[in-house]
Amino acid sequence: MTAQRTPLPFALDIPFVQALGMQLWRFDGGFAEISLEVRPEMQNSWAVAHGGVVMTLLDVVMAHAARSVRDATEHGTPGIVTVEMKTSFMRPATGRLAATGQLLQGTKSLAFCEGSVRDASGQLCAHATGTFKFLRALKRGADIDAAS
Repeated sequence: MTAQRTPLPFALDIPFVQALGMQLWRFDGGFAEISLEVRPEMQNSWAVAHGGVVMTLLDVVMAHAARSVRDATEHGTPGIVTVEMKTSFMRPATGRLAATGQLLQGTKSLAFCEGSVRDASGQLCAHATGTFKFLRALKRGADIDAAS
């Protein structure tokens, strides 16, 4: 009998990620794995995952791959924002989706990553590359308006 895996806790509170129901399975050494069950409200008019949902999954998994090499105890939990992202869609995405992200190259302030989304049968649905910028501190919510 195979032991069931338990998802890892996300290091940061990201309400949108929670609302979508993403689960973190790997977060280490420049790699991340995140899964998502496509629900009816996440579908487009063809009853498959909306491209925005797939792109969000790719964005989150790549950012987590980049963040996974930063020492949270030394620097605090690093902030990271997407600078650019290029996505290619190969096939419709349905059901339980599994995303993998990998840090390809990192500098002190930037991370260059790639990510893939596969369906439950292992078919490649989408692939992306992205550039991310690390931030020391990020203003939140009302603090953004106050600082403007």
